[in-house]
Amino acid sequence: MFRRRTSPEPAAAPVEAAADDVAQPAGKGRPTPKRSEAEKARKQRVRPALNRREAMRRDRERMREERAKTRQAMNTGDEKHYLARDQGDVRRFVRNYVDSRRTVAEFFLPIILIILLTSLIGVPVIQFASTIIWVGVMILLIVDLTILGMRVKREVRKRFPDDPGKGHVLYAITRATQLRRLRLPKPQVKPGALV
Repeated sequence: MFRRRTSPEPAAAPVEAAADDVAQPAGKGRPTPKRSEAEKARKQRVRPALNRREAMRRDRERMREERAKTRQAMNTGDEKHYLARDQGDVRRFVRNYVDSRRTVAEFFLPIILIILLTSLIGVPVIQFASTIIWVGVMILLIVDLTILGMRVKREVRKRFPDDPGKGHVLYAITRATQLRRLRLPKPQVKPGALV
């Protein structure tokens, strides 16, 4: 009644355990975080929000850090941390296509600023000339952006036939109307380069 029974079951268990160890992958699939990062993350998880205001402050801090990381990535060219709208091969091609060309849209804001300043001068002839120039620049801008949109659409269809092609023309027009220095992500090709 109280004596120990011996059975073959415990002998079979180590063999099964060894077989399970062989089937498991060697790594965990991600790099080990630094100790300081792990401690910071643990403290954030353990420390509950004291009230609604504290929770909002923490969310603002987290969002500020994410924005700073994204801005840094866009300045340096680290595509892993780009915004979702800027990621992908098609978007990279559209950016390079727009950046490799000089357009009227690129100079639109400085031209409009000059026209605005000249229209404030009290001489009627200068005001009339600035109005005519403004109309001419607007017509050039519309023609320029229409041609750019058609070319971008044609090139995307030709180079990426499997892509649905939604939003690329608007993305190209938006990028073309920005000053070259202020474009984010930063331009990676020089004007005149073949894309």
